[in-house]
Amino acid sequence: MAMFGSLIARFGSVRGRLYSRCILEFGAHALSAAFQQRLGRLVKADSGRCLQGGFRGIEKESLRVTPDGYLSRAGHPAGLGSALTNPFITTDFSEALLEFVTPAVGANWEALRDLCDIHQFCYPHLGEELLWVTSMPCKIPPDDDIPLARYGNSNVGQMKNIYRRGLGYRYGRAMQTIAGLHFNYSLPGKFWETWQELEGNRDSEQEFRSAAYLGLIRNFRRFGWLLLYLTGASPALCKSFAQATPAGMPELDEATFYQPFATSLRMSDLGYSNKTQARLNISLNRLEDYIADLSSAICSPEPAYEKIGVKVDGKYRQLNSNHLQIENEYYSPIRPKRVAHSGERPTAALRRGGIEYVEVRSIDLNIFDPVGLNQNVMRFVEAFLIYCLLEESPPLEEGDWDELLQNHTQTAKQGRDPDFRLRRHGKLCSLRSWAAEIMPGVAAVAELLDAGSEQQDYRAAVNAQAELLDDPAATPSARLLNELTRNSCSFFEFAMAAARGHRDYFSALTPLPAERLASYEAAVKDSLELQKSIEADDRIGFDEYLAAYYASGPAG
Repeated sequence: MAMFGSLIARFGSVRGRLYSRCILEFGAHALSAAFQQRLGRLVKADSGRCLQGGFRGIEKESLRVTPDGYLSRAGHPAGLGSALTNPFITTDFSEALLEFVTPAVGANWEALRDLCDIHQFCYPHLGEELLWVTSMPCKIPPDDDIPLARYGNSNVGQMKNIYRRGLGYRYGRAMQTIAGLHFNYSLPGKFWETWQELEGNRDSEQEFRSAAYLGLIRNFRRFGWLLLYLTGASPALCKSFAQATPAGMPELDEATFYQPFATSLRMSDLGYSNKTQARLNISLNRLEDYIADLSSAICSPEPAYEKIGVKVDGKYRQLNSNHLQIENEYYSPIRPKRVAHSGERPTAALRRGGIEYVEVRSIDLNIFDPVGLNQNVMRFVEAFLIYCLLEESPPLEEGDWDELLQNHTQTAKQGRDPDFRLRRHGKLCSLRSWAAEIMPGVAAVAELLDAGSEQQDYRAAVNAQAELLDDPAATPSARLLNELTRNSCSFFEFAMAAARGHRDYFSALTPLPAERLASYEAAVKDSLELQKSIEADDRIGFDEYLAAYYASGPAG
């Protein structure tokens, strides 16, 4: 507390309240000296307002299902345009797995409005179909009957389809029907200018920004179990997923598997945390090393995948037989990103311009929110990401990875267990005690994000999430299990009822304004024309196209 007193005296009573309210709320937990110094410099510079106005966007996946809850076998609805080129509505692994993409905007309410509008535009084009409202899938057929996404006859469209075929061979198609939310975030330009000057850094702006984002990402890997606990909403699943379910998983009822204290089975070794990729060591210490390690994984043979074959009887099974087919196959709860030029590989984009934003990939669809998340979660995630950037972030050594991966997967499977312990520098500690050290820093960032506003929305969001640490029964994962038990219904039955309810919710909304509706209709029309143009412009065969793609390398 004495350290905060000195900051209050140094920066004045108004700015000092940013710190004192944080401490009074969460207790006198000592923040690291580095974090306090950095936060103090931001407060002294401009009350931390350079943190405000970052850009955020959402990518949300949802399965299309039949009226009786089975995975849709129908093609991508024509009224939604081309899945290859529509900037708002595409598909992920399966033809039935829609992905809604919002533009990057400067406020959380704008991103949620855009996501809501896309839902509202989409529903009338689904006919009798519904959108599935949880991360774990609906009733799904055997692997071979799960349809792959189709993107037309162009070389790029074929490549996207074959890549997904390869994912099916490598990991099983059932696992790829799991849906999630991606939260894309970048700090504002004014922050980087101020922050580099305060840090006394003389690197280029691009180098400084990339190094800082990598520090954020390393800390996210250290502390990301906290988001699994707070936002995880997949503790149960339909037994039709049994083909991908480990033996011995408990039954909640005759139609439902579950884990009593799970937060996010989606993010466990049942879902995207798989043993094959766990062997990959992709460095997060320098951008050059990250690019080199990803490039090496794309070029290094994997014996298990060689057995699958690449082109068998004239048909591609996968793009290659290496550790990774392309960069996007590497699944991580957070990724460094840059918007790529047409035809540019992700690593080439990073090498060209450095890290532009981060993509958080560990947020489940929340069945209790019609669009899958709410502003409180978005505000908390933003404050948490900035905390990860400002906190000391030493390089990750080879010996650190096992501990980080174990904390991640075990929190996903048993994070609400009172006896659960995280590993911290080789020692055991409770999730709640470690979280109690992190939350004051997140709250301090929230105070800066609220500076100048009477609403204090970010502070309220942190308070709401902090309450879940004291009351695990109020987490989304526990609430879902409680609803299944209280209503004596299966996971499938509860999710079906919610899917119908969400459809009715969007149907009851005020119709989209004419200009918004027109913009989505124009995107549909333009996307279909653009796909035709891409297909007409192909001048080489697919084999040559694929060889040229890999030959381009990360340097583009």
